[in-house]
Amino acid sequence: MKEDFKENTISTEEIYKGKIIDVKVDTVQLPDGNQSKREIVNHPGAVAVLAVTGEGKIVMVKQYRKPLEKSLLEIPAGKLEKGEDPEHTAIRELEEETGYSSGNLKLINSFYTSPGFADELVYLYLAEDPWKLSDNVEGDDDEFVTVEELSLEEAFRQEEEKIIHDAKTSYALLYAKLFLFPEGD
Repeated sequence: MKEDFKENTISTEEIYKGKIIDVKVDTVQLPDGNQSKREIVNHPGAVAVLAVTGEGKIVMVKQYRKPLEKSLLEIPAGKLEKGEDPEHTAIRELEEETGYSSGNLKLINSFYTSPGFADELVYLYLAEDPWKLSDNVEGDDDEFVTVEELSLEEAFRQEEEKIIHDAKTSYALLYAKLFLFPEGD
């Protein structure tokens, strides 16, 4: 027996329009006929890149995350620009954040980060055989990162210590363990 739990939008109130996100509140009609409010964050989407060097090191960036008031170690990632192809965004972000590039990208998967309140869709790519660029690519003026290269074992230790503590990076590390280093690194 299939049930349809679709919520029909009755009205929308725009709360905030920002550089990265927009926020709105929808009044919806529930399947039982009652009404409720839904707070929704609209996001243009993002990419994340699992870049593994020929030496089996995962290229990562350490960046301060203001909402958490601490730095995290993450795989390189960034926001899609309007109309931009996710694969192009992946190469741009890899180059800007790490100084690496790759001519061989493979889409691993895409996933919603927090579907209970946001529509952000992240495309996760594998960058095979990345190489270090001879010149730095200029990134965002307000983004400060350091680049680190870790073995899979080192990355999992950083995850245990909650230095790696975000979903996209955890997802990428599990993918690496299952499909890239099934015998261990």
